[in-house]
Amino acid sequence: MPKAPAGTLYRGREGMWSWVAHRVTGVAIFFFLLVHVLDTALVRVSPEAYNAVIGTYQNPIMGIGELGLVAAIAFHAFNGLRIIAVDFWSKGPRYQRTMLWVVIGLFVVTMAGFAPRHLSHVFGG
Repeated sequence: MPKAPAGTLYRGREGMWSWVAHRVTGVAIFFFLLVHVLDTALVRVSPEAYNAVIGTYQNPIMGIGELGLVAAIAFHAFNGLRIIAVDFWSKGPRYQRTMLWVVIGLFVVTMAGFAPRHLSHVFGG
């Protein structure tokens, strides 16, 4: 039996990359929520400052950022359900790779439905 590399059990396969993507999307969503709470709190301090900050968000770069946010949330949600299934379903570990491909399929279908409509609003009016 081949020996695992020292210090790690990961082999660079689907499970590792879904683990990394789940953590990256979770951190990205956390920072979005932090900024969202802070900029929304401005309305109590100064409605003019709030309007100025919100006005800076009305540009195509932020529209693409919103697309990235929805992508992060969609992947994080679908993969979170997969993690729950792996943890609590007795056959979950056996089918974790198959379930990851289902997650990727659901993610692609979700983004294929959302992205064109969102980008038409961002760039087309």
